[in-house]
Amino acid sequence: MSIICGLPLLECIYCLACARWAWNRCLHTASHDSVTWGLATAEEFEPVPRLCRYILAVYEDNIRHPLWEPPGGYGINPDWLILRKTYEDTRGQAPSYILYLDHEHADIVLAIRGLNLAKESDYQVLLDNQLGKRKFDGGYVHNGLLKAAGWVLDAECEVLKELVEEHPNYTLTFAGHSLGSGVAAMLALVVVQHQDKLGNIDRSRIRCYAIAPARCMSLNLAVRYADVINSVVLQDDFLPRTATPLEDIFKSLFCLPCLLCLRCMKDTCIPEEKMFKDPRRLYAPGRLYHIVERKPFRCGRFPPVVKTAVPVDGRFEHIVLSCNATSDHAIIWIERESQKAMDSLNYD
Repeated sequence: MSIICGLPLLECIYCLACARWAWNRCLHTASHDSVTWGLATAEEFEPVPRLCRYILAVYEDNIRHPLWEPPGGYGINPDWLILRKTYEDTRGQAPSYILYLDHEHADIVLAIRGLNLAKESDYQVLLDNQLGKRKFDGGYVHNGLLKAAGWVLDAECEVLKELVEEHPNYTLTFAGHSLGSGVAAMLALVVVQHQDKLGNIDRSRIRCYAIAPARCMSLNLAVRYADVINSVVLQDDFLPRTATPLEDIFKSLFCLPCLLCLRCMKDTCIPEEKMFKDPRRLYAPGRLYHIVERKPFRCGRFPPVVKTAVPVDGRFEHIVLSCNATSDHAIIWIERESQKAMDSLNYD
């Protein structure tokens, strides 16, 4: 009898918890994440739209005869393309990528594509991780992304070393989108830690641009490598805000209500301060650039504004309940809006 009487009470508690969670989520907008940040300058944001186009070029089978190029093209000289690796070349150990020698901007660019929904190997990279599974340089990183980065570095080490030594005034840039952003960030970490592999390249020459970044490193590493790694987030993008382990999301595809129930109860019953202080918790890496183009309770898009900071008290902690949460993750939209933002910065 006591069990039967207790069920309505438990049901009420759960409903109140869900209502609190939903209320907090509905009130949270993307502009809250960067409201106290400063504005980015044209000089520091300049590489972003260009690198987005380089990443888009990875999707082309033949760069000399492109099928999907954005307005204005990719900005790539086919004669400067050093190599292109497909999934057949990487044998599923890493996503497809290109190596491009950009003489115009004195840059050696390794650009990595995003998640391929049709490739099981990409899911395996994402699922190869558990909280606190992989330590690195006094912090924690995503195990699967680090392994993929190690494979790419081993495969291209000699080529990169030769290019770095032949062009001592060129920067070495790792750029990636979504899954590729995590691999690019891990590449930057490994190269900084093992500079001798690339002819003792100076740290100031190494940089990374993680577009729509995955949460792949602990907060102490994200802050310490902010001089090397830059993350770019468009408005409501869900991935940099997805604190729930990705393996739990994929395992729960057939029981999404159960996942939402557990997530709701966890957010309600566990204080945020306790979660944020967990040293194993992973975050979007490096310096953050947040492209804001929509305002709360306002219709339509506005001229994009780029806010930037190296936050040390959490970064993109809450998923934004928005119909644009997935579209803002698309590299095509990020390229368009970053170019608009760049044009606006140049005009100012």
